[in-house]
Amino acid sequence: MKIIYDIPMSFRNIIISLFLVLFVLPNLTHAENVQFLNLIDGDSILVVYQDHSQQVRLIGIDAPEWGQEYGSKAKAHAMGFCFGQSLRLEFDKERKDRYGRLLAYVYSGDKMLNEELVRAGLAIVIKVKPNTRYYARLKKVEGKARIERRGFWLRGGLEMTPGQWRKKHGKQ
Repeated sequence: MKIIYDIPMSFRNIIISLFLVLFVLPNLTHAENVQFLNLIDGDSILVVYQDHSQQVRLIGIDAPEWGQEYGSKAKAHAMGFCFGQSLRLEFDKERKDRYGRLLAYVYSGDKMLNEELVRAGLAIVIKVKPNTRYYARLKKVEGKARIERRGFWLRGGLEMTPGQWRKKHGKQ
């Protein structure tokens, strides 16, 4: 320990600052309060973010599409969660997808919309790297929803995943 004390204070401060910048700050959660405008579908919403309307894609889940079985239920559940609520976006490693949508975990109070849709059996969990902060948590909730036969798990799941449905029918 004596070696640390022999290091000049300015050099020690530089080392500590460098450690914080490289290892601590990138792992801090960054969240932003937003105003809800509308629902696009079960896993996408429209919000006011930094004074502009912006689409937000929920990280880690895929909900049935409009026209697909359980699509309207997923959308209604998401609307019930968002409408009239103060929402907060929590970002992961990548903030935007290739379509320019924000990628986020959406909160009202301490409840996460992404997780609530999975819990209700109205969305499946997907892993899209590098945004995997809550993947294990979402998979655990999905397993419980399956066991409890919630939403589409009552019938053993969807006939097609939302991704398969989009390939067959296109985005509606």
